Amino acid sequence: MTQRVNVVLTAVFVVVTTLAVVVFDGFWRTSVVVADLALFAVGVVTFILGYFAAVARSRSEEISVAGVFLLGGDVATKRVRSVMWACLSVQVAVGLAGAILRSSTDGQPGSVLAFGVLVPMLGLGLNGWWASRHGTFPPRAERK
Repeated sequence: MTQRVNVVLTAVFVVVTTLAVVVFDGFWRTSVVVADLALFAVGVVTFILGYFAAVARSRSEEISVAGVFLLGGDVATKRVRSVMWACLSVQVAVGLAGAILRSSTDGQPGSVLAFGVLVPMLGLGLNGWWASRHGTFPPRAERK
């Protein structure tokens, strides 16, 4: 489920950003800001939820930040990791490309498309949310 949500939201981001870069009128400038901030907010919420779920699991399992948010090690299957990393990569690339391609608004420095660089928080948050709920972590070693 989390993977599908990530793919769909990433596709929405790509479409809105592409249209905003091409058309760049008042409607699309507003739309891209709303979409980018909404996706960033979803990312922040899922990041926090994933973090606290991972902390709860850390009582009995060896949890790592790289495992939770980057799906490092054997936390996820190759298929899950590929889908989630692909979405995160697309979010980074499209966010940067949008900001670079439209680096000014009405001749003034800065662009509303710069909000796109916040969107990879969505990928990190959904990675954390997925890993904290479904990831495979080794049992915590007993300490002496």
